[in-house]
Amino acid sequence: MGIFDFLSGEFIDVIHWVDDSRDTMVWRFEREAHEIKYGAKLTVREGQAAVFVHEGQLADVFTPGLYMLETNNMPIMTTLQHWDHGFKSPFKSEVYFVNTTRFNDLKWGTKNPIICRDPEFGPVRLRAFGTYSVKVADPARFLVEIVGTDGEFTMDEISYQIRNIIVQEMSRSLAKSGIPVLDMAANTRELGQLVAKEISAQIAEYGLTLPELYIENISLPPAVEEVMDKRSSMGVIGNLNEYMQFQAAEAIGREGGGASDAMQAGLGAAMGLQMGQAAAGPWGRGATPQPAAAAPPPPPVEHVWHVAENGATKGPFSKAQLGRMAASGELSRESYVWTAGQDGWMKAEDVTELAQLFTIMPPPPPPGI
Repeated sequence: MGIFDFLSGEFIDVIHWVDDSRDTMVWRFEREAHEIKYGAKLTVREGQAAVFVHEGQLADVFTPGLYMLETNNMPIMTTLQHWDHGFKSPFKSEVYFVNTTRFNDLKWGTKNPIICRDPEFGPVRLRAFGTYSVKVADPARFLVEIVGTDGEFTMDEISYQIRNIIVQEMSRSLAKSGIPVLDMAANTRELGQLVAKEISAQIAEYGLTLPELYIENISLPPAVEEVMDKRSSMGVIGNLNEYMQFQAAEAIGREGGGASDAMQAGLGAAMGLQMGQAAAGPWGRGATPQPAAAAPPPPPVEHVWHVAENGATKGPFSKAQLGRMAASGELSRESYVWTAGQDGWMKAEDVTELAQLFTIMPPPPPPGI
């Protein structure tokens, strides 16, 4: 082996890149003094592209495959540098490997609410967020426009700019879509495709493309969501008038007891009916508001009485029956009576409601007259 063969063997290089970082978009092949040997082997794997830069000028772009770096397969390099065919000398160039696979599950979201005009609710503030994927479509343009001389360019360095473009286009698309807020959940797919199409045209200037964009959620402010929940509850209830009557009937059934409780339940039912009529006015569709009718007064409470006689209890008697008993002498002023709600037995003459039964009968004369 001669000295010329030995030097030729020393000049042979193997140029390749294996990436395990999952976020590196561009990596520069590091070689001392940037010397690439003539006849070196260049391996470009699937999902990669290799960009040659010679003396600051973009020379060639290699797609996946195995290449021998010689003048016959680098025509652009041949025009940039005159080769000495007698001595296969090394040349100083830079090789940038570009990752052309998709970068997935990248997050985007609106920092501030988007003000839109809804046909039903009027001006509303919306927030949206989701995910997207990005891919290098033109390695040479991406290197020239974005990377420059960065030896290791990662997705984080460009993701912020892409997120700003997405949010800007999302704001514009939502504002001009005219889709009601209540129907946006059913149209997120179409909105995402529309926004991705508009964004792809912008980022194509960087040599990138946006294969996918997903809208995970479009939300309203909490105060508006609370009002919508109340409105949904009203829709589930249906007719407020009938609902209030049902509630009043349920309350009467739970109470169960004396006439006083029934009177209170009846009063509550009447009040509930009035409230239902008043509340149904603004929510009813096509209904003309009518003034609420005055509720009738509650019926008088009819007491029944028990009479104690000779250690036994008789009754119950109505007031009318006690009046006939007083007229016939069966009931006297000294007779003890009791009714519900009365604190123990009392003489008939001490009960205000029964004292009038004895006004037609004069009291017995005092002794000695």
